[in-house]
Amino acid sequence: MDLRRLTQNTGCRLLRGDALTEITSVCCDSRCAGPGALFVCLPGRHADGHDFAAQAVAAGAAAVLCTHDVPGLPAGCAVLLAGDPRRAMAALAARLVYGVVQNRLLLDFDLAQVVSSPLAKLQPVVLDILRLGAYQILFLDKIPVSAAVNEAVEQTKTYANKRAAGLVNGSLRALARQKDTLAAPQDLATKYSHPQPLVDCLRASMDEETLEAFLAADNDIPKTALQCNPLIAAPEQVASALDEAQIPYEPHPWLPGCFLVSGTGNLEALPLFQSGAVYVQDPAAKLAALASGAAPGMRVLDCCAAPGGKSFAAAMQMENTGSILSCDLHPHKIALIEKNAARLGISILKAETRSAAEFDPALENGFDLVIADVPCSGLGVIRKKPDIRYKPLDAIERLPAVQTAILENVCRYVRPGGTLLYSTCTVRKEENEDVARTFLLAHPEFSPEPFAVPAGLDLKNEGYATLLPQKHAADGFFICKLRRHA
Repeated sequence: MDLRRLTQNTGCRLLRGDALTEITSVCCDSRCAGPGALFVCLPGRHADGHDFAAQAVAAGAAAVLCTHDVPGLPAGCAVLLAGDPRRAMAALAARLVYGVVQNRLLLDFDLAQVVSSPLAKLQPVVLDILRLGAYQILFLDKIPVSAAVNEAVEQTKTYANKRAAGLVNGSLRALARQKDTLAAPQDLATKYSHPQPLVDCLRASMDEETLEAFLAADNDIPKTALQCNPLIAAPEQVASALDEAQIPYEPHPWLPGCFLVSGTGNLEALPLFQSGAVYVQDPAAKLAALASGAAPGMRVLDCCAAPGGKSFAAAMQMENTGSILSCDLHPHKIALIEKNAARLGISILKAETRSAAEFDPALENGFDLVIADVPCSGLGVIRKKPDIRYKPLDAIERLPAVQTAILENVCRYVRPGGTLLYSTCTVRKEENEDVARTFLLAHPEFSPEPFAVPAGLDLKNEGYATLLPQKHAADGFFICKLRRHA
């Protein structure tokens, strides 16, 4: 790979040198550097970056990657600047894990064509190593095939046995040779690695064209959405801080104050995050808060609040005036809500342990806005939580009853003229439109109320709407705004 491609793929900046320098290996030990090597200066390990970089160049390294300029290197050596290289390593590790989980059924389909033994008879650890190697060979272009195979073989020797290492070596090398001629799966379940029962479940809520696009989107690599906290910083200040931290970003296509980032490593370690200037929230969840109409001075109840994102977004819309009662069933989540509210500079929020399904007469008719982001199947966030696709579907059949019971209870907390916002992070109609319609039939004192959406978002609604990742650059999400008659 040449340096031009490397900088495009990693976000590094070429400080000086030949952009077409060919890179054939990467090392962090100057003793291992050789012709075509990219030497990575690791902070903490390479206390004197200049000496180690000079040693690597003397050994033949073609380029040096570091977090600051290294003076005194020969003119022929290219120098790249980046953030902490450990951030990139952590991002790669996450990509490998997520990639294997996202594509497990397809990887097994491909491996079955080259592995001499039935996959079901392999040791689980050997099968996982094969999947990891296969993902690198079939889906990634930054890792040489030889490196992927050799690492898989060494892992097998360590965690299984030498005989299995031979099988892994032969199978992955065969996969690399045949990857362009492998048979392709004919069914959506295997092609997009969603178990067939889940595909059938989703098919009941969307047409075939939408279904395939949705399944494909589930295997995308979503960027992290950072929302600007207007109580602490303006969007321009957040953008400047991201530039200073050398974190590549792009503005969200339709949500102002939202920055899409990737490869950040541990977000909580960033000064920008620690200061409370930003918080992580998907644009769909942020839209739910916007649709609610939360405004300064209101009294708001968020009845299924953890981890607190909608409460925080509402507090910002309310300019930290009024009051918010954020409730959740689990005590440990209350502490998390309080901690993040403090970090974000929110003082109007009170968090309590409370069941959304149990009536409290003290709260009756007491709120201008009640937010009910209810427990759901989570089928709208598979791209971020890929393991959801492999969970048994039995439990989700009981969810509409749970969701209806919560609505039946918390609707009594809405004052006449107030708003009830119902939302889920799923795309199942049984948990979304069907629950809303059932509730409205039983409660004629409520009516759907159309809500405004940001410019650039194609989401016409009559009070309820479903967002889809492939169409709206957001999680799969359902929003329903209901007004109680005065």
